[in-house]
Amino acid sequence: MTLDISTAPIASDTTDHAPPPQPGRPGRGRRHSHLLHDLPASLAVFLIAVPFSLGIALATGAPLTAGLVAAAAGGLVAGLLGGTPLQVSGPSAALTVITAGIVAQYGWRIACTVTVAAGLLQLLLGSLRVARAALAVSPAVVHGMLAGVGLTIALAQLHVVLGGAPQSSALANLIALPGQVAGPHLPALAVGALAVAVLVAWPRLGRLPGAAGRVGHRLARIPAALVAVAAGTVLSLGLGLRLARVELPGWQHHALAEAPTGQLLAAQWPSLVALVLTVTAVAGVESLLSSVAVDRMTHTTSDLDRELRGQGLANMASGVLGGLPVAGGAVRSTANVQAGAVSRWSAVLHGCWVVLAALALAGGLSRIPLAALAALVLVVGIQMVSFAHIRRIHRHREFPVYLATVVGVVALGVPLGVALGGTVAALLALHRLTRAHVDTSTEPDGSHHVRTYGPLTFAAVPALSRTLAQIPPGAAVTVHHDGSFLDHAAYEALHTWRAMYQAAGGRVSLVTEHRTAEPLDPDGIVRHDATAGPHHCRAWTPWMGHHCIDQDPVDPHGRLLDGVRGFQQHTAPLVRDELARLAREGQTPSQLFLTCADSRMVTSMITSSGPGDLFTVRNVGNLVPAPHEPGAADDSVAAAVQYAVDVLEVRSITVCGHSGCGAMKALLDGLHEQPGTPTPLSRWLRNGRGSLARLRRAPARFADRPATDQVEELCITNVVQQLDQLLANPAVERRVADGSLRLVGMYFDFATAQAYVLDGPSGRFSPVSAELHEALRPERTAVTA
Repeated sequence: MTLDISTAPIASDTTDHAPPPQPGRPGRGRRHSHLLHDLPASLAVFLIAVPFSLGIALATGAPLTAGLVAAAAGGLVAGLLGGTPLQVSGPSAALTVITAGIVAQYGWRIACTVTVAAGLLQLLLGSLRVARAALAVSPAVVHGMLAGVGLTIALAQLHVVLGGAPQSSALANLIALPGQVAGPHLPALAVGALAVAVLVAWPRLGRLPGAAGRVGHRLARIPAALVAVAAGTVLSLGLGLRLARVELPGWQHHALAEAPTGQLLAAQWPSLVALVLTVTAVAGVESLLSSVAVDRMTHTTSDLDRELRGQGLANMASGVLGGLPVAGGAVRSTANVQAGAVSRWSAVLHGCWVVLAALALAGGLSRIPLAALAALVLVVGIQMVSFAHIRRIHRHREFPVYLATVVGVVALGVPLGVALGGTVAALLALHRLTRAHVDTSTEPDGSHHVRTYGPLTFAAVPALSRTLAQIPPGAAVTVHHDGSFLDHAAYEALHTWRAMYQAAGGRVSLVTEHRTAEPLDPDGIVRHDATAGPHHCRAWTPWMGHHCIDQDPVDPHGRLLDGVRGFQQHTAPLVRDELARLAREGQTPSQLFLTCADSRMVTSMITSSGPGDLFTVRNVGNLVPAPHEPGAADDSVAAAVQYAVDVLEVRSITVCGHSGCGAMKALLDGLHEQPGTPTPLSRWLRNGRGSLARLRRAPARFADRPATDQVEELCITNVVQQLDQLLANPAVERRVADGSLRLVGMYFDFATAQAYVLDGPSGRFSPVSAELHEALRPERTAVTA
């Protein structure tokens, strides 16, 4: 659930990072193929998990060995038995504050028992198949909880970085901070500052210009967390600094779970039960949301109930063995997917490496200064406050819920903070449910139109009645309901008024403005997709086949104006309300669609989209200029991509090629290499040189047929190459890395009107069908970090 501060390597030359797990028992060849991908991926995750686990243990006040136990239990148990094969579980950052409170109040052994009980409850809930109910939690509450926990962690670990000790609460840490800043321990501050600098700067090495950027991109594949902790350790050892370091107690002294005494249980059972429920809820929601995020990255569908059962068993194992609470996390899972893992054995192997490190590398781990681990957790805590999520929540008018949750978690603790956020969310939903807007208008013929927007409930009856009472008697009135919820009180108010109005000589029609809604009453009207007048031309008919457009070839400009007039007469009445809404609220497209300027490509036709759905970029050959391509770069595409990703926050980018592309023909003919002064077109086509090289090296293929000729082969290969070049855009790379952005490759064949989509596991283009759509449909969920 935290933002990924590591930079795991990007896998393969396609954008679908990992294939779905294969059903059934894999054969020997498939197991060998899986191992080739899972072994290096497990090592990449292991290098992130060890320092992260030690840091979380440090932040909770638990024995540092508890973090390693939790990482091993998450990898071995949840990895083997969970329902999301590519998810990697381990110590939960979201539970840091809760666990620290349990340890401080009841001691470490009781904290382990709470973890066992929470795991048992998770196992029970998974067996009852209620996992998807956790996804109903408001995203504003979830992200507010994470932000509050992150701020609490950051305040506590800042004291450790400054050489002091954290206080018992976030408010106490905040009050004590000025005194700690006034007298820091300089060696600890130097080590912590170096670790923070490495964590911030290391992922940005790949953004350096020229050759330095290419070298930096390779270096940035090493996890930033590992480099930061290593740098802090080397500095402390090299300068001989006297610092508090990791103390791993001998495993013979490792503390295991302990059942509470009868006296403690009798006196504190309500508090202990509340803590068990809190750990269960937070760990479960974090794991399930992370599972759905992994599904979105890999285009698979997890068994969430099995995942919850696996998390329960992992927590039971971790608690019994003296480990921290376990949850699936986006840091480790994202790194696992991006490192090329293809099955659950990557997570399991990562757990094996953690066990080996705990047994064989205790001496090396004991040299790590606590300030370096505290700096790691400090940065993780700060990154849990996601400004991208704040903007998204604010856009959906949920910021009061987010703010209440953050303040509540920081001031009151996680359980009360989440309860406060949930209460505000419920009150806000109730407020919106009871709001309805009623407009009236008078037509030139003297008729009146009453339009309602939003749910009509008992709370809207007074406003509705006042509006209806202002209509003069004896007129023709049409009441337009927008198809939202209509409760019995509003229904009775409408029909009572209609009966009285008609008895006084007026005429009333009740209309539901909805495509599939039932009328308000049997003699009411449902307005379907009727046009504004007689108009029999089929949708998407070109001008030359359009009966309502002048076909004079001498004046082609007249065709354009006739087309506009046809829109104003027949289409504008159908879309005017929607366009007015977009004019008020602004654009919020969810997709960036990058395609060719070819006149035959009608993006809204092949995507069945309307106004506000697609942010579209078109150019010759659907090219994405590489940032370091000499003599061919162009900032217009990069600017549009950055605006879509950073400002509009689109959730996917589709690169769509098409058959018979003239740009691809020109590339094959060598137009970009013609001697003499280059033309604007030849300079632009230089951006396709990577596609030509890829065609010679590894051409793309269709899943169901061979390419018709070399032009078509280059057309689909070009799509794959442009997806790779998109990842050179820092904004795209960052969003893809945290799992909030998906890249899609598409190809459209004009001759058959068939769309093909790039299938990540096979690297081939498969025809889009209803079956494929259902297989690739992402689960609806809150966006997680």
